Amino acid sequence: MDEPYAELRRNMVERQLLPRGIRDGAVIAAMAKIQRELFLDEGARQNSYVDGPLPIGCGQTISQPYIVAYMTELLGLAGGEKVLEIGSGSGYQTAVLAEIAAKVYSVELIPELSHSASGLLLGRLNYQNVFFKIGRGQDGWPEYALYDRIILTAAPAEFPHKLFDQLGEDGIAVAPVGVDSQRLVRYVKQNNRIHADELIGVIFVPLV
Repeated sequence: MDEPYAELRRNMVERQLLPRGIRDGAVIAAMAKIQRELFLDEGARQNSYVDGPLPIGCGQTISQPYIVAYMTELLGLAGGEKVLEIGSGSGYQTAVLAEIAAKVYSVELIPELSHSASGLLLGRLNYQNVFFKIGRGQDGWPEYALYDRIILTAAPAEFPHKLFDQLGEDGIAVAPVGVDSQRLVRYVKQNNRIHADELIGVIFVPLV
């Protein structure tokens, strides 16, 4: 299946990611490897590498490739981290994280999406370092805290404090935040205090 999409994937890296400043080698390698078309319904696969988000059902979307790469790069993954992902969605962002991090714990509210993502990643793609849970994203996954990194793929009005409690010292969290106007925010936890940097404007589905 991959062959018709291999050139499109290369073009995505060369025309969408590199010109916009994505430089992390591990992120680029993950984006170049993962077959984005597998995370879409067959009828939508011809659009797999368009420069924008795409619907995945249940009122949700798969994020623009650049945003996936940018958010992953902001996490500063070195390879040994334990990551909490809020919003499994299609599982595409999950797979990118799993290519780099040691373990990924992914929470999804919608059972249909969680089952589809887990079936693809744990079954067909045979990832051994990904764990799925159906539940409210605001609650996180406290059983496996503390996490080195946390990423949200849906936007809360403000970052949930329960998730800050699950972030370890020197940990990094990345999330879209806001209601009518959203900004991507990078949080760093140091000395049990949270330091926030607002970055680019984004549009994500709300965290419910």
